[in-house]
Amino acid sequence: MRILVIEDDAETASYISDGLEESGHTVDVAATGREGLLLAAGESYDLMVVDRMLPEIDGLGIVKTVRSAGVETPVLFLTALGGIDDRVAGLDAGGDDYLVKPFAFSELLARLNALARRPPIQSTETVLRVGDLEMNLIKRTVSRQGKKIDLQPREFRLLENLMRHAGQVMTRTMLLESVWDFHFDPNTNVVETHISRLRAKVDKPFDVPLIHTVRGSGYSLEAPA
Repeated sequence: MRILVIEDDAETASYISDGLEESGHTVDVAATGREGLLLAAGESYDLMVVDRMLPEIDGLGIVKTVRSAGVETPVLFLTALGGIDDRVAGLDAGGDDYLVKPFAFSELLARLNALARRPPIQSTETVLRVGDLEMNLIKRTVSRQGKKIDLQPREFRLLENLMRHAGQVMTRTMLLESVWDFHFDPNTNVVETHISRLRAKVDKPFDVPLIHTVRGSGYSLEAPA
């Protein structure tokens, strides 16, 4: 694995890098927070070991910055700050584990190996697309063929459920649970009413319908092949 060690104490940095290299890993060492941030943001690493107290930019600042830039490399904080509040601050900043100095190299290596075994973080889907229909989950906008579609919050949630399960049949019960949080049948036509409203906005102005009724089963949203 390629590992970045950001540690300003030369003796500690050498101890860690020598041990990791003896274990078969490739190691880059940064002695300042600024140097470490440039490497962390500009290079590709499998793991990072980051000291909390660093010159120029502290460890929390480094991790917060790279996380905001979309870097998901697992981070082990290594520091003399061992209080509960310190550990919480490190994890809240985007760290994945926390090891307090003084430490045994065997534990450091074991923790790094455990981080490396974790499955990669899946990026959160922010845009749903079905045919020419597009939903932006962050901006809370919907468009079709580039034309904006204004939806009420419940209509948006209903369409989101249909789009997330595109090509599948969503029964009335499934929609009541996922959109209205009803775990019983309220014996109303609320689903049918909202489906009708969606069709008027999503389908009617366009040539090809996307929302389909599956007789006796429910509804599906599907683009033509």
